[in-house]
Amino acid sequence: MGKIYPDDDQLHEANNVDGNMSTSSSKRERYTVWMKSLVFHSNGCTVYNSDGNIVYRVDNYDTKGTREVYLMDLRGTVLCTIQKRKLGFGCWEGFRYCSSRRKEMRWFQVKKCQNMMMKGKGECEITVGREKYWIVAMGKNKAEFGIINMEGQIVAEVQQKESLSGVVLGDDVVTLEVEANTDHSLIMAFVTVYGLIRGVM
Repeated sequence: MGKIYPDDDQLHEANNVDGNMSTSSSKRERYTVWMKSLVFHSNGCTVYNSDGNIVYRVDNYDTKGTREVYLMDLRGTVLCTIQKRKLGFGCWEGFRYCSSRRKEMRWFQVKKCQNMMMKGKGECEITVGREKYWIVAMGKNKAEFGIINMEGQIVAEVQQKESLSGVVLGDDVVTLEVEANTDHSLIMAFVTVYGLIRGVM
């Protein structure tokens, strides 16, 4: 297993002026997502960067399919609370804490595409303010998918992870590639919702 706790210097460099983990990068980043929670008797996933350090973790502290899960950084700080809407089939909402208002504000909404016209663009439609994204299948394997923006550009892609020798690992280990200048925590939240919709988390 890779590093769980980074050095103090690494942690300091990862912080921004507000004391929160930096969530974007000027270069393309590759993560390994392991569909395994670090918390005993919990469901979720653990996300490692290319250096083997844990950068994100997702837990629901309950059973599979719970209506609320938490996306956290390596220190356990909640970056996003994801909730399934009670009155809305296949609809999820993400909330993040707003320090100026001292409360959680809605960040995004994910809707599972139901009709064929919407499915022509993707499996799910995501709304973030005035921006829209879609989750689209990228191969025969359900674990492989992409996230595209309104311009049709792929901003993130999930694929089956392979070992250095080319051996495909299990369905519970995937590679997440995020394009440059993209909010990584937002993309990870999208991946989390899609995992919940597919029942793998």
